[in-house]
Amino acid sequence: MSETQAKTQGVHHVGLTVPDLNAACDFFIDALGFNQVGDVPAYPAAFVSDGTTMITLWQAEDAATAVPFDRRKNIGLHHLALRVSAATDLEQLCAELGTRDDLEIEFEPENLGNSGLRHMMCRVPGNIRIELIAA
Repeated sequence: MSETQAKTQGVHHVGLTVPDLNAACDFFIDALGFNQVGDVPAYPAAFVSDGTTMITLWQAEDAATAVPFDRRKNIGLHHLALRVSAATDLEQLCAELGTRDDLEIEFEPENLGNSGLRHMMCRVPGNIRIELIAA
């Protein structure tokens, strides 16, 4: 059996629409240590990166009437999974996130089946589900 070579080479960036651009940008910078690498104030959008993955954050046109994503009813991004270097780092990050009032922890670090990985899930500003996962 021959292997087919993928025609793509990984994720360049992920784009997320958020109801409060500043709150979402602040979360990624303050809580996860991302850097802001650009913005387009007229759009409005901000670009944040952890050095490997870039996330584009777009301001919803009318946050008051924007419809929040429901992972069981909507087609689209279910969650964004970000890699953490080690399980001990995941535990530390969970403790840090637990002190914040701008997110909801869905579940704390737990084993991901029998994979040898540990993961946790939270909802960050804009009701975006973020999974943090470590070996």
